[in-house]
Amino acid sequence: MNDPEAIVEPLRADPGRAAILCDVDGTLAPIVDDPAAAAVPARTRALLAMLAERYRLVACITGRRASAARRIVGLDQLTYAGNHGLELLRPGEVEPTLDPALGHRGSAAAGFVARLDWDRLASAGLRLEDKGPIQAIHWRGAADEAAAEQRARALADLAAEEGLVPHFGRLVLELRPVAEVHKGVATRRLITTTGVAGALFGGDDHTDRDAFAALRELEREGGVDTAVCVAIASPEAPPQLQREADLVVEGPEGFFDLLGRL
Repeated sequence: MNDPEAIVEPLRADPGRAAILCDVDGTLAPIVDDPAAAAVPARTRALLAMLAERYRLVACITGRRASAARRIVGLDQLTYAGNHGLELLRPGEVEPTLDPALGHRGSAAAGFVARLDWDRLASAGLRLEDKGPIQAIHWRGAADEAAAEQRARALADLAAEEGLVPHFGRLVLELRPVAEVHKGVATRRLITTTGVAGALFGGDDHTDRDAFAALRELEREGGVDTAVCVAIASPEAPPQLQREADLVVEGPEGFFDLLGRL
């Protein structure tokens, strides 16, 4: 189960009918304290560009806004499913397409966070990232991360009372306007609309488990012949992700090495 060569061989043997899908932060780009400072290393960018020429689909499915993901990765020729699938930015497009499921809820999360006391929250180590329809509250680097997380969990309860969908990741709380769209939905849509026979997904966080589940379902249904789930290990990665993976690699460096085998 942990033989990289055997796992990727079905994809490598028929790249014209295969997809490479992955998260960005913690998978392609190392995790940093300031999300705005994240960047994909130049050698990873060059490798992704080569893979995009060889494979039917190379896409990033990320909690970032699609435009931010494209900026961080630095390649226009990839497909970007941003905000966990609420946005889709295809090669050559300037603006992403929004998922119809968003409906009239596009500003619900922004309206909620606008009413919060941010001076008080900032003193507790919480900071806001505006991702449009999704609002993210981070506490990485807080003086007391445990206390900051407790404050974030209280905010999650308040947000849920207003009909928002709280979702916790690595030292971050995301407030989503709808529950119907997530990385699993985005994964399924990209694969079914592209018509590939095999796909690999690499990720490092709780949200990536939805993509794993979608690949497993597609394989059971006969939608793909080959489904490869890759967990990127780190001290913060959820143990469930590694248990559900076909292969575990160490950090973005390990994922780069795996991409090189493709």
